[in-house]
Amino acid sequence: MENNIEEAKQSIISKAPPLGGGGGSASIAVFAPATVANVVCGFDVLGFAVNEPGDEVVMRMTNTPGITISKITGDNGRLPLNPLKNTVSVSVQHYLNSIDRTDVGVDIELHKKMPIGSGLGSSSASTVAGLFAIKTLMGDETDSSTLLPFAMKGEEMACGHGHADNVAPALMGGFVLIRSYEPLDVVRLPHPPGLWCAIVFPDVDVPTREARQIIRNKINMKDAVTQWGNIAGLVSGLFMQDIDLIGRSMQDVLVEPVRSMLIPDFYYMREMAMELGAVSFGISGSGPSVFAFTKNEQTARRVTAKLQQHLTKIGIGSYTYVSTINDKGPRVIG
Repeated sequence: MENNIEEAKQSIISKAPPLGGGGGSASIAVFAPATVANVVCGFDVLGFAVNEPGDEVVMRMTNTPGITISKITGDNGRLPLNPLKNTVSVSVQHYLNSIDRTDVGVDIELHKKMPIGSGLGSSSASTVAGLFAIKTLMGDETDSSTLLPFAMKGEEMACGHGHADNVAPALMGGFVLIRSYEPLDVVRLPHPPGLWCAIVFPDVDVPTREARQIIRNKINMKDAVTQWGNIAGLVSGLFMQDIDLIGRSMQDVLVEPVRSMLIPDFYYMREMAMELGAVSFGISGSGPSVFAFTKNEQTARRVTAKLQQHLTKIGIGSYTYVSTINDKGPRVIG
């Protein structure tokens, strides 16, 4: 991780404007999108961004050096205002340190527009929104991908593991493959324009740290070969814009069999989704959110409606989202 940050630092410093002013306006509001990580068979190496939900950060330059967090909404008091313990402020501080701008003062408002602990990259969306905001305020015109190591630092604080399969698509948009972590090598993948995603978040608690702890540390060769073939098939389907190949490649024999036990009626919901016309179904990130790929919006909405209806029937509240893949990543909204 330290090597990745040093490489990002050198890239930013070499291309950034001269020090002096903050660059840009005195305040900015940024939206960053939710993401689906793993994409069933691609544990820790695949992810994509969606149009909704997401988080918003409002950032203002101040006359006092340092970072403050003046407001957090939508979190029910769960997130810390202490800038040393919040993923947004910590990652922003890493960025400012990298460009030798510890003299800068910023105040942050974080508005959670998506559920925490949903498996949809809640911490990633907040962190990316903050990093994109400070980058813009500082007049930094380097590519957004240079922010990735700093975003991973936020992930490390949030869940104990600095993986990139949420923050990379949130930051870069689209569908991404993390080919390597040391050195960090992220590849943006194409995808069929007609690919729709149906997401259902059952309102149950599946903490990311605990979800990682139940995963097996050792696997047999037969399962590994099956998983490699599915990842290769999924990536091939994306390049070939073959939704059917994408669908039949999205099978996980390593992680899903364990994590599915934490999600009520997971296999029954998968059966329902496939019968309704979905081409694939799986867990988003560490769960409990589940998602399905479909060939059109109508099928996606039918899937979310039926799954939500089922969850209500068994006494579980839920949230639903329907989206194409978001190719833009974070954006300025004010």
